[in-house]
This record gives sequence, C-alpha cells and structure tokens, in this order.
Amino acid sequence: MKIPHLISFPSLFLALIFTAGCGKSEEKAVASQVAAKVNTTEITVYQLNSVLARTPNVTPATEHRVKREILDNLIDQQLAKQKAIENKLDRSPNVLQMLEAAKTEILARAYLEQISTAQTKPTEEEVKRYFDEHPDLFTQRRIYSIEEISLPVQPGIADALREQTAKLRSMQDIAAWLRSREIQFTANSGVRAAEQLPLDYIAIMRAMKDGETRVFELRGSVQVIRVVASKHVPVTQAAVAPKIRQFLFGQVSSAAVAREMKQVKEVAKIEYIGEFAVTPEEADAKAKALQESKIKTATDEKARQEADAAAREAAKIQAAAESLERADAVAKARAQAEQDRRAAEAKAPVSGTAQAPMENLQKGARGL
Repeated sequence: MKIPHLISFPSLFLALIFTAGCGKSEEKAVASQVAAKVNTTEITVYQLNSVLARTPNVTPATEHRVKREILDNLIDQQLAKQKAIENKLDRSPNVLQMLEAAKTEILARAYLEQISTAQTKPTEEEVKRYFDEHPDLFTQRRIYSIEEISLPVQPGIADALREQTAKLRSMQDIAAWLRSREIQFTANSGVRAAEQLPLDYIAIMRAMKDGETRVFELRGSVQVIRVVASKHVPVTQAAVAPKIRQFLFGQVSSAAVAREMKQVKEVAKIEYIGEFAVTPEEADAKAKALQESKIKTATDEKARQEADAAAREAAKIQAAAESLERADAVAKARAQAEQDRRAAEAKAPVSGTAQAPMENLQKGARGL
C-alpha cells in the first residue's frame, strides 16, 4: 500500500498556520498520547490517527506498517516546518498570504460542515420512497455499453446531428461528417450503469433499443450516444440504502448551506469595486454585444471584399468584351474596304490605279 507523502506546500502551510505566532507555553501532551518527538515538538497519536482515518484500504494486517509510514511522513513534515520557520519563511509576504488564504478556506469549510452535520438524517421511510420513485436506478436498472461523441453547443448543430442519425449513419460516419466541417469533438466508448448517467438521460436511454442512436443536449454540450448493448441488472433496497441515505443527506445539507449563505449575504454589506461592479448579466450582455459587433464587422468586411472582387471581375469581362468588339469592327472595316477596293477595280479602266481603294482601307482602319 502506498501512503501519500505528507510533505507538500499546502500541508506545510497548514502546519505553519497553527504555529506561527504561538509561544512555547503550550502544555505537553500526555506521554501515552505522544507518538514521536522531533527536536522540541511532539507528534501526537491523535495527529497520526487523523491521517490514518483518511488512508484507504487499511487492514488489521497492514495497520501497524501503515501507521509507521504515516508517522515517518509526519516527522519529515515537522522537520521541514521547523526549517521553514528557522529560515523565516513564515514571515515571507507570499507565504503569509498563502497561510491566510489556507486559514480562510479551513474556517469557511468548518462553518459549512457545521451547518451540514446539524441536519436531520434521512428516515427509512424517505429512503424507501426514493427507492420506489426511481425504478430506473434500482428495480429497472440497466447497464449500457455505449459509444458517444461530445461537442460544445453550436447554433443548429443538434438538429443537424439528428438529421444524420435519422439517416441510420454509423458513429464513424457522424465523426467523419463533423471532421468535414472542421467541428471539434471528442469520441469515447465504455460501459455505464444507470446511476452513472445524468438523471435527464436515464428514462430516455431505458427506452432505447440496442443499436439505437440519440442526440442529447445538456449543460452547454451536445452528445450523440449509441447504445451498443444493454442488460437488466436490478439492485435491492437493502443493497443501496446506505448510498440513498448519503445522497438524500447531501441534498438536505446542500439546501441548508445555500439557505444559510443566502441569509448571511442579505445582512452583510458587500460592495463590488472597479471592473467587478458590473453584474454577471451585464458583463455577459456586453461580451455578447462585442462578439456580435466583431461578427458584423467581419461579415461587412467579407461582403466588401466580395463586392470589390465582383466589380473587378465585371470590369475585366467588360474590357474583354469591348476589346472583342473593337477587333470585330476592325475586321469588318477591313473586309468592307477590301470589298470596296475590288468593286472599284472592277469598274475602273485597266489603265487606272488601285491606290484609292487601298487608301480607303487604311483610312477606315485608322478611324476605328
């Protein structure tokens, strides 16, 4: 069994929190409760057992060895703490800031845990009612072998994916379709029990047949899920009662903490300063307007470039047409001049000159 090494910056800061500024007049621990001494500091059995309680998979056969490993780690941690204080690290601004942050976190967590532990534990009737009201998780529980494709929500993407699944395409075809449109996604496959699925999915997936594919939209993402195979694996109330009890207690505790924090905030004086004075809704609206402005600017610029390109192409076509028209006119003029020359030659006496028709041809060409 591997025991996590206890020397780390967070644990060292936590150790310093409760020693910084303390004098040397603290009472010595009872000898039977002392596990080790590190110079003048004692490590108590309580400290050791506190770490032991958070160490998983400890058996009676391994307990003694695990305790010794934990104690050795605590000794290393204490030595590191002592050297940190010796080097005056407990007075460093950065360390003091982190110590204060850690202290705040510990005290806040302790307060919330106090609220949570004060709540009433779920009754057996409540456990049974939850069991009966959620057959998909228990009496009709299924285990699924699935293939899935996940991607962020984009305008129109869910409907487009539904069209693809309606065409009985495979998951490979859908992945290829997304790649062809340069849409980022992640593909995965595995086995999922009903309780490992989002609650919104469970009833829908129980109705799905093996080989069926559906598109789901949940919490900012789109998922294409194909049920490769599934099987019915029910569980009894006795087997899951501890987990149901824990779940229900967690719900009650979370609700109690939320109510308490709401009341605390209502009576507290909280003032947001500077950039944080803007509410999240206002910030989102501003960011949305900025994004829309960028999109409009990009769209307008693209339209302008396309219009310029179309104008240049039209000018090129017009110039080519005019050039072709001029060439055609020159050809016609030359043909007409040649025709006039031959007609003149036919009418003129033999002793005459053929210079006039040629001059007419040249004049006609110059005129064009």
